[in-house]
Amino acid sequence: MSSPAPKSPELSDKSRKYDRQIRLWGEHGQTVLENAQICLIHATALGTEILKGIVLPGIGGFTIVDHRPVTEEDVGCNFFLDLDSVGQPRAKRCMQLLQELNPDVNGDYVDEHVEQLIDGQPDFFRTFDVVVATSISERTIVRLSNVLWEQNIPLIVARSVGFYGVARLQLREHCIIETHPDNKQTDLRLEHPFEELKKHMAATEITNKVPWLVVLYKLLQEWVTAHDGRYPTTYREKSELRELIRSKMDGEQENFEEAIKAVNSSFGGGKPSAAVREILEDDRCVNVNTESNAFWIMARALKDFVDNEGKGLLPVPGVLPDMTADTNSYIGLQTVYRNQAAHDAEIVFRRSRQLLKELNKPNDLITDKDVRLFCREAANIAVVRGTKITDEFDKGYHRSSHIASVLETPNSLMGHYIVLRALDRFQADYGCLPGECEAESDTTGMKSIAAKMLSEWGIGTPLSDDLAYEICRYGGAEIHSISAYLGGCIAHELIKLVTRQYRPFDNTFIYDGSTSQTETYKL
Repeated sequence: MSSPAPKSPELSDKSRKYDRQIRLWGEHGQTVLENAQICLIHATALGTEILKGIVLPGIGGFTIVDHRPVTEEDVGCNFFLDLDSVGQPRAKRCMQLLQELNPDVNGDYVDEHVEQLIDGQPDFFRTFDVVVATSISERTIVRLSNVLWEQNIPLIVARSVGFYGVARLQLREHCIIETHPDNKQTDLRLEHPFEELKKHMAATEITNKVPWLVVLYKLLQEWVTAHDGRYPTTYREKSELRELIRSKMDGEQENFEEAIKAVNSSFGGGKPSAAVREILEDDRCVNVNTESNAFWIMARALKDFVDNEGKGLLPVPGVLPDMTADTNSYIGLQTVYRNQAAHDAEIVFRRSRQLLKELNKPNDLITDKDVRLFCREAANIAVVRGTKITDEFDKGYHRSSHIASVLETPNSLMGHYIVLRALDRFQADYGCLPGECEAESDTTGMKSIAAKMLSEWGIGTPLSDDLAYEICRYGGAEIHSISAYLGGCIAHELIKLVTRQYRPFDNTFIYDGSTSQTETYKL
C-alpha cells in the first residue's frame, strides 16, 4: 500500500528521515519519542553508544551527568572522544559530539557527581522519562534505585567490562497497549459472528472473486451444521474442514487455496486470553480512582464492555489480512468489520468519558483516537511489573533459589552476573576495579567476595576460576565493539519504554562477547 501524500514539505522531510522506524512504531510512536527526555549517568563508551542508539532515531533530548574529565583511556575505547578532548569535561564533550549525529535532538550536560544531585536535588530526575546509569558504584546503585523507585521513573543500570556486559531494568509498572506479538492472531469472529457479518455473508455468494474469508465462513457453517453446532477444535476436525473446502473447488481457485491455509489460524479470536483477563480483574482496573492513569481507565471501560455489550468478547479490532479478491468484494467485507469496530470502540469511549467525569479528570486525558487504538490492540495489551534493584543487595534475597538453580545449568550466564556483582563489591571495598593493579592477586580477592555473596544467599555453588580470572584480566577496561553491541541492545529497550510499544526485557540482560551468547533472567 502506498503512503499518503505529505501535507507539507516539513512533514515530507521528517517522513523521509525516519521512514524505516516509523514503519515499526508508527507516527504516534515517533511523536512520543520526539517528546521524551533521557538522562545518562557517566559518558562511558557504553553510555555514549546507548545515546547514539536513541539520538539517531530522534529522541527529544538527553542530559549527561558526569563529573569526570576525559582521559587517554576514554579516548582509546570511546568513539565519541578524540585526543583533543583529553582534560575537558567528559559530559560536555560527549554531549557536543553526540549532537552532531542529529541536530533535531537537544543535548545538555551536568558536570557534577551524581551523588551530589541525589543529596541536593533529588527532584532533578523527575523531568526524565528514563534514567540510564553506566559503571556506577554499588553505593550509588542502591541510592539511585531507591530515589527513582519512589519517583516511579524507570532505571537501567549497565556495565561493560572486557568481553562481558550486563543491563538491569528497574520499573514499578509499565503498561503496554501495542505489544506487537510475533504471532499475532487475526480476530475474524468466525465462531461468534456479529449480526452485520451474518447479513453480509448471507448476501454474498461464493465465486472465485470473493475473499477467502467468505469461502471459509460459508463452508464452516456447513461443517458446523453437520456436527451438531460444534466448531472444529482438534487437528482432525480442522483437517475435515480443509477437505470439505477442497472438495468444493472447481479447478485452480486461489481464494479456496487461501481458505484451506487459513483454517489453522482463523479460530479463537474474540475471547480475552488468560493474560488479558488477569489485567481486567486486576485491582487497579476494577477500582479506578483519581490516581489512575489513562491505561487503567480504558481497561476498566473495556472490562465493562466485555461484561455487558460484548457478552464475554472483546471489541472487534476491524483489521483484516490481505486476501486475493476483486476490489469491491474485499472493500465491502472490510467495511463490515471496520463499522463494527467503530461501533464497539464508541461504546468503550463513552464509558471512558463517563469514568473520567466520575473521577473528576479532564476529558482530553483520553481521546477517541486513544480508545480506538486500545480496542484494536485489546487482545494483546500487557502490564509489566518489575522489582527493585536494591532488593538484590539484601542478604535474604528472595530470588536466591532461582540463581542457585540456574548456576548449575551448563553454559548459563548466571556466573557472569555473579562475577559482575562481585566486581561492584570489590570496587566498594578496595576503591579500584579488579585487575587495575595486579590481576593475579585480585583474582583471589574476587573469588573470596563472590563466595561471601553466594554464602549470604545460601548458595553452595562456587564461582568459576576462569570467570574470576577473566574479569581481573580486563582491569575494568571497556572494549568498544562489546559496548557498541550492548549499547544498541539497551537503546532498543529505551525506545520500547518511551514509546510504550513492544515488551521490554524482564529484567536482567547478560552478554558474553567471547561466545556471542546472551541470556535474560528475572531477578
